[in-house]
Amino acid sequence: MSSHRQSSTAVRGAVAALSLFAASAYTQTTANTPGQPARNDAPVGQFEIVGNSMVSAQQMFLGTEDKVYIIDKTEANPQMVNGHPAWASEFSVSQKGGRTMDIVTNTFCAGGSALGDGTWLNVGGNMAVTTGGATADNQNTGGQPYEDPDGARSIRLLKPCDDGNCQWAMQQPMTTRRWYPTLETLDDGSVIILGGCQWGGFVNDANQNNPTWEIWPPTNNDAPVNSDILQNSLPANLFPLTWLLPSGKLLVQSNWKTSLLDYKNRQETPIDDMLEAVRVYPASGGTTMLPLRPDNGYTATILFCGGNDLQPDRWTTDWDIAQYRASTSCVNISPDVKTSYNHDDPIPEGRSMGNLILLPNGKVLLLNGAETGVAGYGPQDWAVGESYADNPVMMPAIYDPTAPAGSRWSRQGLTASTIPRMYHSSATLLPDGSVLVSGSNPHADYTVQGVKFPTEYRVEYFYPSYYNERRPQPQGLLKQLSYGGPYFNVSLTHDDLAGDVNNLKNTEVVLVRTGFSTHTMNMGQRFLQLNSTYTGNADGSGVLHVSQVPPNPALLAPGPALLFVVVNGVPSVGTQVMVGSGQIGEQPTNAAVALPDANIIAAGNNGASSSSSHGNQGHSNAATGGLRDSLAACSALLVSGLLSLTVLASLL
Repeated sequence: MSSHRQSSTAVRGAVAALSLFAASAYTQTTANTPGQPARNDAPVGQFEIVGNSMVSAQQMFLGTEDKVYIIDKTEANPQMVNGHPAWASEFSVSQKGGRTMDIVTNTFCAGGSALGDGTWLNVGGNMAVTTGGATADNQNTGGQPYEDPDGARSIRLLKPCDDGNCQWAMQQPMTTRRWYPTLETLDDGSVIILGGCQWGGFVNDANQNNPTWEIWPPTNNDAPVNSDILQNSLPANLFPLTWLLPSGKLLVQSNWKTSLLDYKNRQETPIDDMLEAVRVYPASGGTTMLPLRPDNGYTATILFCGGNDLQPDRWTTDWDIAQYRASTSCVNISPDVKTSYNHDDPIPEGRSMGNLILLPNGKVLLLNGAETGVAGYGPQDWAVGESYADNPVMMPAIYDPTAPAGSRWSRQGLTASTIPRMYHSSATLLPDGSVLVSGSNPHADYTVQGVKFPTEYRVEYFYPSYYNERRPQPQGLLKQLSYGGPYFNVSLTHDDLAGDVNNLKNTEVVLVRTGFSTHTMNMGQRFLQLNSTYTGNADGSGVLHVSQVPPNPALLAPGPALLFVVVNGVPSVGTQVMVGSGQIGEQPTNAAVALPDANIIAAGNNGASSSSSHGNQGHSNAATGGLRDSLAACSALLVSGLLSLTVLASLL
């Protein structure tokens, strides 16, 4: 067979495959073009008090582009619902207020995450209580005035909404009690639930430990699976720090110990111990996975900052732990590459209970917490009121993972908050790139009089440096992204590119899962940059050619995420998208279609390219590369609708 016929046959086969890709692309729904934030005069680098959370924000997550859902423990919040004090609410980002919700059982120190279909899951909690946190006589109905049944086995679901009609729904309870469990969404959109204790207390102990994990929704009535690390890391093993890795395994960090969990094969492998400080509750260091990018090979690196260096025998309440200095240490680990920890730049001062929030420009915001003490509260005479921590740190800091070692932390242009955010505070990124901060309640019940750290309802927005800049308004963003398959095109105007088409070279498209914020963690928080190239037009506008999510659901689990286009560090307003099929189950994957070469057409150059690169694409031999580039160009035209399959086939 001649080489021409071989090429023709190959191209015809590729056209058939492209038709499938194109068909799927045509069924994609395009998102509304994001606009500008509601204001461009925000106090940049500062916090602003904007509203009232209605219940204290022990737990919090972004459910829609406008709604943040807040969950408290059972207590005497002044706001009511269904005849009893509320301990859940819905807060409108735009209206800066909202409504109370009835979450039914006691959600004290529950965990949460989003399922692959966009439903949010809230799991576990504590016993039914009455005033002051005393155990209620009736655990099935709860005591007056709260009417809060025991929540330790509870499974609660919410499908977020913007019409005010969604409500929390109770599901078949778990077979085991979990107070302080961790949740992490898996690559099929189900959720793994790990650890916790049965009855409560400052730290865990062997008599009430729940050293197991299970998956929800359950399959085949599987019983909880025993975990060595949760069995052997007492007493500081509550809310074990857990991340799904690109390898499909889970990193689990508890007290000083660390393991890799292959949940599919139910195998657990110990790796190196944590360095310098305990990071889990109640030491409560800040933690996050750093951005996953094409240029780092989508390697997962997890950052841990703060906490303290207490050994297991020091987790007692017979000494003044509230004045014990928190650690300044930061370490990181890339467990799919190397199973040992690395030292990172220390934070400016010791901090317990500090949240690390991923910003759309790839930097990390550190806020909340205290310089001395730990998470928790109690009646001891050394406690600060009831707080086990003191000396709040109200000054934020910014970490830049791309900066050279020794210069990654900065406070340039930042101003302190005026509100101590102690135990039971939370924070989450918002679509406009600001950060919502609320909570703080180191008390057994609602307490606002005569204490240093009262029950807090004030909501703040923190405005990063980019906030008042003119935002890109990309056109062509998709509402749903697949794992692999055809790329899509996103248009940017001359103004979107700040008047310089060469800014396409510093433009990226990123997905951010904002996570479930509680106890210094944002469970499931993740940042993934999509691969992209560009075509710059002579009129100063441009087109981004953007790959779908890489065909590995373990990189970014299916479910809701915010999609941003970031030009020179300035993000568009985020659009909420669905990653994956929108269903719980094995996710379809396809090979990623190669992107066109990046190029910028110079004005007055008769269409000639002034620059060219292959972005993050690989190369092959000349013949294969030529075919690949031709098919890539055809794919681009097909996806954009500028070329029909009939015309393409007639040319072969």
